[in-house]
Amino acid sequence: MADEPAPLRLDDIPVPSPAPGEVLIKISACGVCHTELDEIEGRTAPPRLPVVPGHEVVGRVLELGPECSQLTVGTRVGVGWIYRSDGSELENLSPAFRATGRDADGGYAEYMTVPERYAYPLPDAFEDTAAAPLLCAGGVGFRALRLAGLRDGDILGLTGFGGSAHLVLQFTRHLYPSSRVYVFARDPAARDFALELGADWAGDTPDTPPEPCHAIIDTTPAWRPVLAALAALAPAGRLVINAIRKEEDDIGELSTLSYERQLWLEKEIKTVANATAADIRAALEVAAAAGVRIETETLPLERANEALAALRAGGGRGAKVLQIAPD
Repeated sequence: MADEPAPLRLDDIPVPSPAPGEVLIKISACGVCHTELDEIEGRTAPPRLPVVPGHEVVGRVLELGPECSQLTVGTRVGVGWIYRSDGSELENLSPAFRATGRDADGGYAEYMTVPERYAYPLPDAFEDTAAAPLLCAGGVGFRALRLAGLRDGDILGLTGFGGSAHLVLQFTRHLYPSSRVYVFARDPAARDFALELGADWAGDTPDTPPEPCHAIIDTTPAWRPVLAALAALAPAGRLVINAIRKEEDDIGELSTLSYERQLWLEKEIKTVANATAADIRAALEVAAAAGVRIETETLPLERANEALAALRAGGGRGAKVLQIAPD
């Protein structure tokens, strides 16, 4: 995107028709995710072009295709990154996995179709624009938190504090009330926001926290925070990298890796690959139960390129959401 400041083109396309087992959704809002940058910049490129991006989709069911039995017309639903898979426990890793907005047209549009299984009824607690980030930032954030292996009372670190991490902080407060949360973020405004939401400490990416962390979730697109997080882990601590790809701008940082300081003492690294339907449903349930505060900046669909450019530049609070139609 650095070479092409406006990679998306606004266009008129036909309204799709739902195939058997699919529903047609009239879209009201769609979140803007860093994965869209990964698609545009080639780190997880679409198999075909043109394609409609967007995978934090909120709307209402407008039409049911043949063989649908779970949803009804008018139901408010969300769609996440998982567009279709085999329904297994590890459907996020299945060869059958297909991604919304990459392998199939997504939510930067007025209408889309999706298999009924992967359209999730939404809690009434959240307006459309607030619900959108829960469909990816929330779902994959919930999976990352589960994979962190946290026990109540353990210290959790969050590296980067954007759309996903600001939700994970609040999930943690609800699920692990005795745990402390330390936030590492290069942007002072993001650190202030983290403290506002209840973080116990917030520092710059390379800063030393008050105590080593039992687990750290990294949500950044860079390598430098990975090395800093490994240094901040307690013995036997786990780093969970919540990113589809890492950019190569700072890949040279890996040459500074110290086995003694960053890997020794049985530390481990785990990555998150996508999210399952179960992860998204659980994130929606926990978010509603915890009354999470979802910070969003809303822009019209016509300003999608601007939203992506701002996301790439970093900084800001919470998540960016495109308003497709009024709530």
